[in-house]
Amino acid sequence: MKVDEIHTYSSIADIAAAIREGEFTSLALVEHQLERIARFDRQLRAFVEVYADEALGAARALDQMTASGVRLGPLHGVTVAVKDLFEIEGRKLGAGSLAIPPRISATTATAVARLRAAGAVIIGKTQTVEYAFGGWGTNAVMGTPWNPWDLETHRVPGGSSSGSAVAVAAGFCTAALGTDTGGSVRIPAGLCGIVGLKTTGGLVSRHGVLELCPTHDTVGVLTRTVHDAGLMLDVIAGPDANDPVTLKAPTRSVLHHIEQGIEGLRVWVLPQGERSFAEPEVLRLYDGALETLRAMGARLVERELPQSCTESMRIAGSLMSAEGYANLGELFEKELEFDPHVRRRILLGRDIGAAQYIELQKLRDKAGRDMLDAMDGIDVCCFPTNAITAIPVAEVDELSTPLSRFGRFVNLLDMCSLAVPAGLSAPEGLPVSVQFIGRPLAEPLVLRAARAFEAATTWHEAVPRGLA
Repeated sequence: MKVDEIHTYSSIADIAAAIREGEFTSLALVEHQLERIARFDRQLRAFVEVYADEALGAARALDQMTASGVRLGPLHGVTVAVKDLFEIEGRKLGAGSLAIPPRISATTATAVARLRAAGAVIIGKTQTVEYAFGGWGTNAVMGTPWNPWDLETHRVPGGSSSGSAVAVAAGFCTAALGTDTGGSVRIPAGLCGIVGLKTTGGLVSRHGVLELCPTHDTVGVLTRTVHDAGLMLDVIAGPDANDPVTLKAPTRSVLHHIEQGIEGLRVWVLPQGERSFAEPEVLRLYDGALETLRAMGARLVERELPQSCTESMRIAGSLMSAEGYANLGELFEKELEFDPHVRRRILLGRDIGAAQYIELQKLRDKAGRDMLDAMDGIDVCCFPTNAITAIPVAEVDELSTPLSRFGRFVNLLDMCSLAVPAGLSAPEGLPVSVQFIGRPLAEPLVLRAARAFEAATTWHEAVPRGLA
């Protein structure tokens, strides 16, 4: 592959291999992606800050290592964008807010440090919903990123990892870091036609990541392929002395069995009672995905959820407001310039007292036990990622949460989930996604199931019109 043949949407694995073999350089990749950012990001608004000089310098240094036969790791020379919730020493941290001036970080988040140690080039910080509290991807104070699948109509990108999803989908970077508290990686991945991994709590360090809801917050990744998601996870996962929650995290490779296929796997499908909440095009493509799984030898299982998605949404939403207020209430009580919708969500936690909070935690624990019991005889679940496709920003109802419907229970119950492209809606041609959901720490099995589906389809190869 020559320098002028760099494919904007190539996978991490292909790009890293091409750099390793001398087919093109990390510098050429960075220059190519910076040119795309300069061309398209004025409209798409994926980035809050692009680290052009730093990225070019890092790429040159990595190319010198390559020429000397030195390779830092599996991400050597590829580019990663970072959600503006992660600390990067010497860089601004704004959390999608204008209420207070961004501060300069004095430390670097463990996940970012591990990416760099594996050879990744950090190309910039990406937009987020203010303090990561919202699923639409809107930001009333900094501007809402533009879903790249429709360059004529400003459609929602999904949130809260909005900029990270847009950056990957638009070919501005090879992969991105995000966070997922109630769907915040999977929702934008699904709406933007890419892969998004929500990890089990405690598997990836949250050191250097701003907190919203500690019982639900997780670090996740956004990529072009399922294999790339596993590759990224292998780099950033594992124990970290700076985050005690991770000290029991397994040390393993999630990629070891990723190509074993899905034959014989028992897959729990969306219960009939939940289907009425999804729009027809989502159901059409979801049902097509299930037929693909069936044809591959999966055993589809229909059974009711022990707790409805509606009830899980209620419990999780209350916990998010309660913990969000505990972390951010003092700031949001001030008469500053906040996104009014985020401020409303945070201040809802003011009225949740200690007794109610403890009861919510008890309900969460019980729901988790009930779900594990209900998964007896089940390997993974396969549900739609989002109940709807990306709607115009002008039509958003900030009081509704349809994008969280099928994913928030995963955070509530501390499960893991991977969103993967499953088709394009008719007639708009907007991405639809399915998510493979597993028990806590079942990332290897979830990745295996999602990879089998991806290998049997071509939806992950689709790219936004006008950006190819």
